[in-house]
Amino acid sequence: MSEIKVGCLTLGMLGNNTYFLHREGEYDCILIDPARDGEMLVTKLREKGLTIKAIFLTHAHFDHIVGVEGVKKLSDAPIYGSAIDAEAFLDPEKNLSTEYVHKGISIKLDHELLEGDEISIGDMKCKVFITPGHTPGSTCFYFEDDHLLFSGDTLFFENIGRTDFPNGSMSDEVRSVERLLKLPPETKVYPGHNDFTTIEHERQYNPYSQMTEI
Repeated sequence: MSEIKVGCLTLGMLGNNTYFLHREGEYDCILIDPARDGEMLVTKLREKGLTIKAIFLTHAHFDHIVGVEGVKKLSDAPIYGSAIDAEAFLDPEKNLSTEYVHKGISIKLDHELLEGDEISIGDMKCKVFITPGHTPGSTCFYFEDDHLLFSGDTLFFENIGRTDFPNGSMSDEVRSVERLLKLPPETKVYPGHNDFTTIEHERQYNPYSQMTEI
């Protein structure tokens, strides 16, 4: 089986990473966290010959969902996100869009995910990890066979997600990061902001990895 190719567009004032992934030589793709102008994203991917077959959302904060409506409108791809964050995806107050972008963003999930769910899009398969802390339903997508983790705002390069937003929890966040750091060291980590990393690097250099034995 060919490898999964990962593309990234870093968008907006907050430098959100919007990912698109597909098997090498194949054209069906998964779009993760459409962070800006959905119509532009669809156009760019179509120019690459890619067809969006699924939209994965890591959590219900405005900066990760700005482009969802436009992508959905043009692609009709199903939207996947945590059942725990489902209400916040719908509620502009809870996803902070009215406060930070001054317009209400309301996203209805097509698939409400639970811990341990497995998703198959074509021959791309991933496991769902619910990793509370940044939001109660923060979600990571783990492509075990391909050694890829899309960590949203849970685990960053040498850092972790902030927990000072409503319903954030530092204790939950630390436990979630501890869990992720037990994944195989060769796992490549693609976070919601900033640089890519690996589990091996984070075990060595993330200050929160020192809080518990791996």
